[in-house]
Amino acid sequence: MVIVMHKGADKEQLSEVKKRIRELGYKPHVIHGETRNVIGAIGDERGKLALQALESMPGVESVVPILKPYKLASREVSPEPSTVEIAPGLSIGGGRLIMMAGPCSVESEKQILETAHAVKAAGAQVLRGGAYKPRTSPYSFQGMEEEGLKLLALARNETGLPIVTEVVNPRDVELVARYADIMQVGARNIQNFALLKMLGQLNKPILLKRGMATTIQEFLMSAEYILSEGNQKVILCERGIRTFETATRNTLDISAVPVLKEQTHLPVVIDPSHATGHASLVPSMCFASVAAGCDGLIVEVHPHPEVATSDGPQSLRPAEFAKMMDKLREYAAVAGKSL
Repeated sequence: MVIVMHKGADKEQLSEVKKRIRELGYKPHVIHGETRNVIGAIGDERGKLALQALESMPGVESVVPILKPYKLASREVSPEPSTVEIAPGLSIGGGRLIMMAGPCSVESEKQILETAHAVKAAGAQVLRGGAYKPRTSPYSFQGMEEEGLKLLALARNETGLPIVTEVVNPRDVELVARYADIMQVGARNIQNFALLKMLGQLNKPILLKRGMATTIQEFLMSAEYILSEGNQKVILCERGIRTFETATRNTLDISAVPVLKEQTHLPVVIDPSHATGHASLVPSMCFASVAAGCDGLIVEVHPHPEVATSDGPQSLRPAEFAKMMDKLREYAAVAGKSL
C-alpha cells in the first residue's frame, strides 16, 4: 500500500502514520517528494485491508494499493523520477548526464592515475575501476582487492572524482564501503539476495547491473531487495543481455531505458562496453543510449588496452574517449541534458 500524505502535512502527523503502520505489522518507507510525502507500507499482503483505515488519520490524503510486485521501485510509489546523490553537489537522475569512466581492472598506481586524470580532463564526473573481479575462468585475473581499493582512493584524492567499484562477496561489503562512493553489483550477482540485503542496510549509492538473462521484472525485484532494507539510493544499469547473436559480446537492450522509465522512478545507466565487447561500437551505443533517455553511462577506458589484464578489446583509449565526449555533448544537449 501507498499512503499519500496531504500537501503540508507536518512531521508529527508523518511520525504518527509511520507508528501506526508498524503497529499493523508493516514496515514504513518514506519517500520525500517536492510537494508532499508518500509512505510505502511493505509486508504481508493478506492484511493490507487493515491499512485502508489509515485514510482517517490526520495528514493522510489517500491510501492506494500497489499493483506491481516490486513496490518501492514502482512509479506507483513515486510518480516523479528520483535523483541519487553520488557526492556533494553531484546527483544522477536529473538534467545532468553522468559519465562514469575508467579501466575494467585496477592494475597499478601508474595505470589508474593516468586514466583518472585523462577521463576527468575529458569531462567524466565519476571514476570506475574494478578491485574485485568475478571472472568466468578461475585462472583469470581476479583483481588487486584491497590494494586496488587503496589505489582508487589515491586517484580520488588526486582528481576529486568519486569512485564506483564492484563488491563481489557479502563478507567484503564493509571493506569496500570504506573506500567506494558507489557500490556496484555485477551482472553475476543480480540475484545474490544475501549481498543485496546487506547493501540495503548501507546509506550509500548502489549501481545495480542487470543480469545477462534477467527480465525487467526480475531486475526490479532485485532492486526491491535493496530498497526494502531502507537504502533508497539505487541506480539501475543495463549492460546487455545474452541472445543468439555472436557479433557482439552481449546484446544491448536499448529498449530497456524507456521501459524502465515507465515502470520505475529509479535512475537508469547504460554500460555499452560490456554490452558490445568492442571499443569501436561504444561511441554509437553511447549516443543511442542518450537518445533513449538514460541518466548516465559507464564506459571502460584504459591507456594501453592491448596489455590490459581484462576487457582490453572493449576499452577506449583516452584520446578516443575525449573525442567521443565532445560529440556526446551535442547529443546530450538535444536530449535536454548537460554533460
